[in-house]
Amino acid sequence: MVDPVVASRLQFAVTTIVHIVFPVMSMGLAPFLIYFTWKEIRTGEAIYERLRRFWVKIFAVSFVVGTVTGLVLEFEFGTNFAAFSTFAGELFGGPLATEGMMAFMLEATFLGIFIYGRDRVSDAFYFLSSVLVGLGTWLSAVWILIANSWMQTPRGYELVNEGGRQVVHLTDPMAAYFNPRFQYMFLHMQNSAVESVALFMAGVAAYFVYKHHVRGDEVENAAFWVKTLKIAIVALVITAPLQVIHGDLYARHVYETQPQKFAAMEALWETDTYVPEYIVAFPTDISHILDPRAKELLGIGIPGGASWLASGGNPQAEIRGLNSFETEAPPVAVVFWAFRIMVGLGFWFILLGFWASYRWYRGELVEDDLLHKAFMGSSLLGIVAVETGWIVTEVGRQPWVIQDVMLTENSVSPSLTGAEATFTLAGFVGGYALLLALYTYVIRRIIQHGPPEVDGGAVEADAGTDAPPEAEVSVDD
Repeated sequence: MVDPVVASRLQFAVTTIVHIVFPVMSMGLAPFLIYFTWKEIRTGEAIYERLRRFWVKIFAVSFVVGTVTGLVLEFEFGTNFAAFSTFAGELFGGPLATEGMMAFMLEATFLGIFIYGRDRVSDAFYFLSSVLVGLGTWLSAVWILIANSWMQTPRGYELVNEGGRQVVHLTDPMAAYFNPRFQYMFLHMQNSAVESVALFMAGVAAYFVYKHHVRGDEVENAAFWVKTLKIAIVALVITAPLQVIHGDLYARHVYETQPQKFAAMEALWETDTYVPEYIVAFPTDISHILDPRAKELLGIGIPGGASWLASGGNPQAEIRGLNSFETEAPPVAVVFWAFRIMVGLGFWFILLGFWASYRWYRGELVEDDLLHKAFMGSSLLGIVAVETGWIVTEVGRQPWVIQDVMLTENSVSPSLTGAEATFTLAGFVGGYALLLALYTYVIRRIIQHGPPEVDGGAVEADAGTDAPPEAEVSVDD
């Protein structure tokens, strides 16, 4: 049997890794849906109604599945991490309860109007419903990230004895809820969600554009997909550079508040100066894949880059090594390689966005088959970047569940046995794999079915193609 601490951590990791896909999709789609609704009302063009009606289906499915999997995560605080819930429940429970009462109810209430009420309410109220659905989606992230960011940089509390045990007592809600990490996590997470959805939209659209304009296959709604591709490119060009710029600031903040995590991100065991920042790294010995050491890596890197990143501009700055900390190091290999994947993907997204912009500017967007293939291959990489980012955030904090306050090994339910934890871990792995497969199947069916037809013509003449409209699609499209 697996140790209950290890099994509980693995179970929470599995459920989080699967769950995060769905809020990323719904949070990332929210701004697009608001834009489509605004353009539909303002211009009356059928293309925007079709965009709204198509992508809201994926939003709704993601919202429903995300709600179910999110509730399971909250239950795990009681079943697997009861000691943590008892210790920090006064502070941790508030944001989670508020997320359900405020954000979820707001989103769920107006989602019904947004899906079914287009012909039943005024344009102004319908647009308001789109804004409130998006607001509810993003408010959910606010409260979840308040709780998580407090675990990274706890503030506004004191430790008191109640009933013979030590617990967290909330003393300053503003300091606790808007702790130093919150603003970094919120902006980074929300921008990454929009970026991930932009990549997903571009990948799907590029597939149909490639089939129609490069392979010459008969594809319905070709102009619809060209329009989708262009909107996604605009979003990617905005979000990709912002993510990298903000990531630089975020990493500096991690160095200042969680130096042990930063050292794990750089695989730095001994305190050193002029530490390189490896974008791509290869170990000099196969054993160092599982035990990376900055001194024994080959790769593409920036000399003094990690020191510059940590200090905000000094390539000679000193970085504390993992051996200088009293607590055991985090799983360095997991943190180090996950960070490299995240950073590498971030720069690839910038390149992809500006490559597409250049081809668009040259009037060659719909003919560039290599670009289409790049978008298709990158359609899910935004999700991968989010997953690896969360791995760095959560695994890098180990061995602490609350930084410098509570060790993870002390947070697990004391009565939980290895057999119970192993059984539920196996059940969750199987159940969540099935759920993810079902979600993938449903989304695939929605995409295959394509956008709905609407009154007033399926596609306008200016639906975003690079060639004359009559050369793009027939009137039946």
